[in-house]
Amino acid sequence: MEGVTMYLFWLSTVAMGAGMFYFWLQRKTVPVQYQTAVTVSGIICAVAAFHYWRMSGIYLEGVASLFNEDGSRIPGATIKQFPTAYRYIDWLITVPLLVMEFPLLLNLGKAGRELFKSLLFWSLAMLVTAWVAEESVTGSQQWWTWYVVSCGAWLYIVYTLFTKVTEAMKTAPESIQESLKTMRLFVLVGWVIYPIGFLMALNGGNGESWREILYNVADVINKVFFGLVCYQGVKALGHKA
Repeated sequence: MEGVTMYLFWLSTVAMGAGMFYFWLQRKTVPVQYQTAVTVSGIICAVAAFHYWRMSGIYLEGVASLFNEDGSRIPGATIKQFPTAYRYIDWLITVPLLVMEFPLLLNLGKAGRELFKSLLFWSLAMLVTAWVAEESVTGSQQWWTWYVVSCGAWLYIVYTLFTKVTEAMKTAPESIQESLKTMRLFVLVGWVIYPIGFLMALNGGNGESWREILYNVADVINKVFFGLVCYQGVKALGHKA
């Protein structure tokens, strides 16, 4: 289990780094008004690549603590330290940037500020309450309470995307509409992986390793592939122009 998790940390680091270079190299290939959206996709991947590089090191140190100096496994030893703090620091930076992509693609100008402020507030509320839950005793009332509050904030983000964003994107170009529809699904379906991963901690040491696996897979999907969908929408618009 630890080996799979460790390799996924490294794979995620490479995927984020590749996404960073790809988006930044491609920003000039899209219409000027949408270049910021592609640049932001690159920033998201850049921030995540750095944090994943650091998280890989922390997890590797945790795996090393399971073995004696002669390489034999210590009976009953479990990983005591997971890179939780770095993960939430990463999310506190990248998730607001992710939700920023919606008003950027809608190209609403000043009208998009209120939408972004709303998405920013609820995304931060979701993350801060999830972090409080993560730092609480697993399975305790506090753990469950803040977990439910965090899920509620996520559901409000979904509600906003399927109401306000749906209404705003009716006047957007067809390719942008298609990208926004897919990006909404990332938030609705792709983000489900996080609360499921959170619950894995209830299964003890192995559960926490499964949590890290799910978080790593979800991050690659919801950062790199999310950015690719955003890029494809504005790239198609450029071709039509």
